[in-house]
Amino acid sequence: MLDFDGTIGDTQHLIVSTMQKTLAHLNLPPRSAEACKRMIGLPLKQTFTHLIEMSDEMGDQCVDVYRRIFDEDNGPGVVPVFPHVIETIKMLKERGKTLTIASSRATATLMQFVRDMQLEPYISLVLSCDDITHSKPHPETALITLQQTGFSPEEAIVVGDSQYDILMGRNAGCATVGVSYGNGTVEELIQAGADHIIDDFAKLVDLV
Repeated sequence: MLDFDGTIGDTQHLIVSTMQKTLAHLNLPPRSAEACKRMIGLPLKQTFTHLIEMSDEMGDQCVDVYRRIFDEDNGPGVVPVFPHVIETIKMLKERGKTLTIASSRATATLMQFVRDMQLEPYISLVLSCDDITHSKPHPETALITLQQTGFSPEEAIVVGDSQYDILMGRNAGCATVGVSYGNGTVEELIQAGADHIIDDFAKLVDLV
């Protein structure tokens, strides 16, 4: 089970920029790039309600404005793939591994990224925030993935860059691998209980 943002795609700059533009558009207090970065991995509405104390209605407004700005700023080549991700995914697929994506991103943009990065032939299942009721770190996304692919928790590995990914995997009973090049810190990954931490996606081959 692979996370997308910060694990496969380097969306950090686009996400942070869009968050800051959203706050400015709604005349909300500005927040630093570092503060915005720490919210990545949460469902979209929570990235704003955790960042600034606000009403539920304002949280919904943030989501609407964010999505509009994100769609305007996003385009082919804006979000690069992290080094060695594509070739490693291809290699794992050739070795008979089942690869899935478990993301807090909405279906529309997630599937667009999957298509743009030409990952469709290698990914057996894609789950977004639209497919679940309880978001990471709740284990629902992982448990649905296991159910639909027919694997047990002991046979699965969750790979992600944030504490939310690691906690989701652990809560589902899966092994976990944290990638240190994404949005989370090594300290956060260790604290969340990652079984392994790698600084290059290619090193995943040695763990599976």
